[in-house]
Amino acid sequence: MMKNILLVFTILFNVFVSAQANEVDVKNTINLFFDAFHKQDSMQLKAVATNTVILQTIGVDKDGNTVLKTENYSDFIKNIVSIPKEVNFREKLTSYSIKVDGDMANAWTEYEFWLNGKFSHCGVNSFQLFKDKGKWKIIYLIDTRRKKGCN
Repeated sequence: MMKNILLVFTILFNVFVSAQANEVDVKNTINLFFDAFHKQDSMQLKAVATNTVILQTIGVDKDGNTVLKTENYSDFIKNIVSIPKEVNFREKLTSYSIKVDGDMANAWTEYEFWLNGKFSHCGVNSFQLFKDKGKWKIIYLIDTRRKKGCN
């Protein structure tokens, strides 16, 4: 009886430790993405995502209508790399919520965006990732952008 209890405890502990390790690895992948984003490092931006990554934004147009914009990831990288070095931009993540099921993960990150030291907007990023040969890769990224309702 005691051996069975110990076996169940060991299995549950290993599942818990594995899940936590996966969450840490997902968070590290997100951090690598933003490190590359801020350094304007095209190679690292490519390394953390698949070749077929989908990139979308939900925002509001000049008429106040909610719009969904899809951007090619290669164009996104070109745009980031082309930002002049004297322009200081920073996306500050304020929270993480990570869910993992096997080789699939979702990371929900609230953020504030700062441009040249001034607050620009806030929103949420939703990352979908999958584990490719033991490494987490971003397969889908959608974000919201707003100026109202920010803390």
